[in-house]
Amino acid sequence: MNVLENKIDALNAVLTIKIAKEDYIENYEGSIKKYRKQIQMPGFRPGQVPSAVVKKKYGPSILAEEIDKLLNQALQDHIKANELNILGNPLPKADDSQDIDWKNPSDMEFSFEIGLAPEFDLKLDGKTKYPFNKVKVDDELVDKQIEDFARRYGKLVPADKSEAKDMIWATFTELDENDKAVEGGFEHNSTVAIEFLEDAKMKKKLTGVKTGDVIILDPKSISRGAADMGAMLGISKEQATAYKNNVELKVTEIKRMEPAELNQELIDKVYGEGNVEGVDAMREKIANELSQMFAQDSDRLFKRDFADITLENLKLDLPNEFLKKWILSSSKDEITMDDVEKEYDQYANSLKWQLVENRIIKDNDIKVDFEEVLNHTKNLLGNQYAQYGMMVPVDEELTANARKVLENREEAQKLFEQLYDLKVINFLKNTVKLQEKELSYDDFVKEAQKN
Repeated sequence: MNVLENKIDALNAVLTIKIAKEDYIENYEGSIKKYRKQIQMPGFRPGQVPSAVVKKKYGPSILAEEIDKLLNQALQDHIKANELNILGNPLPKADDSQDIDWKNPSDMEFSFEIGLAPEFDLKLDGKTKYPFNKVKVDDELVDKQIEDFARRYGKLVPADKSEAKDMIWATFTELDENDKAVEGGFEHNSTVAIEFLEDAKMKKKLTGVKTGDVIILDPKSISRGAADMGAMLGISKEQATAYKNNVELKVTEIKRMEPAELNQELIDKVYGEGNVEGVDAMREKIANELSQMFAQDSDRLFKRDFADITLENLKLDLPNEFLKKWILSSSKDEITMDDVEKEYDQYANSLKWQLVENRIIKDNDIKVDFEEVLNHTKNLLGNQYAQYGMMVPVDEELTANARKVLENREEAQKLFEQLYDLKVINFLKNTVKLQEKELSYDDFVKEAQKN
């Protein structure tokens, strides 16, 4: 067997694999014998079907399987031996039009297109400045967090007239195209949170109503999609999708969230009894928590900006046409080349960054081992327990839970990648020159929403 490499350009090559009959005939005959012993055919005793009969009926598929094994092994060996950094997987050449007689084994030749990763130099020498934006945690942010806690642990009290953050209890009645009640139509009790309505006109319309008020409205204007609308009206998602008329909303009750008082009782509800003493200590803890949370956001924004600047400077080329064909052929879903074209720029940028990130990991010997991932998973689980006000389990139980999570291969892969991501960001923060800037929360959000 012989593999020839024809380099088309720096990013594309064709591998031609020449297979002689003697390369596969022994394995092919062995597979025929093995298959002969396994199959049962009318008129023959088990295991006694003549080889000629087996070859006639099953020979082509058995031969194709043997050739496929040889091709895959030959491709892997050549790529490994020549240290080819390929993108995607080899693709059979579309114009490779040789006719193969699978019934009569003979010499064969196959050609495969491969896409090669671009070569590039990555210098992290501290000359280029990279923006590193941080959120300024001020009293306003701390006050807002305390307000959120007060609302979360507050209580609903009756109100005479609705305000912008109130909840409305109402009966929804089905109407016909003339806004008349439908006999035998749906009638369902549900709630509407004015604060979270997306339609500004409906927010205004439902603010200032009283118990007993009746409003005719389009149910789509106070719901988020068919499933939400169906739950509100007491009908199925499919019925909600098909529903075209207005509904009658009759206000049966209005309730207002009365925030909890800012005292030790509230602090204990938020952080657990005895963990934080006094309002000043609470404010300090909130400020620290916000700083930690925003630090993660700063890291994510820094990574995005670093990637944008680096890719702009490197101007990497990819074997675009090859990759488009590979995406089309390897997709699990039925897609067209038009679909590939629409998403390709985003895919290409993601791939370019992946190449850069892999280079950073390789050049700087960044590694992640199982114990690190286990501890990372334990920390994530512990934070989840704390977030929901639950007691964090003892270390033994937390470790067992983390190991259980990591038994799921996809979840484990995600967590490994997450930790690699964190290590790359930390490495970059300690290596490149940062242009630090402290922003208000609103300005930080605007910066994060760019691009």
